[in-house]
Amino acid sequence: MASFRAFWNGPMGPKTTHFWGPVANWGFVVAGLADMNKPPEMISGNMTGAMCIYSALFMRFAWMVQPRNYLLFACHASNETVQLYQFSRWARAEGPLSAKKEEASSQ
Repeated sequence: MASFRAFWNGPMGPKTTHFWGPVANWGFVVAGLADMNKPPEMISGNMTGAMCIYSALFMRFAWMVQPRNYLLFACHASNETVQLYQFSRWARAEGPLSAKKEEASSQ
């Protein structure tokens, strides 16, 4: 019971934004995972790139803030992984790595 009370009243506990911010940000990860079933033509390269930059910046923030926010770091590391995968799907289908553009330029 004492360890639960320490967590509940601690600087990273559910009474703080250090807890609820990362919990809410897991929605980005869930949305990215759900988008894996969609065709790559529906992916926005600009938005996915922005999400990659956003997650990278907030991973650094989570690491540098005191007390260190491991929950936020894990959330943004997961989102970075998902978004980089989505960005690679977009790049192969629509972006600079697409076969469509190579075929069009050779004709």
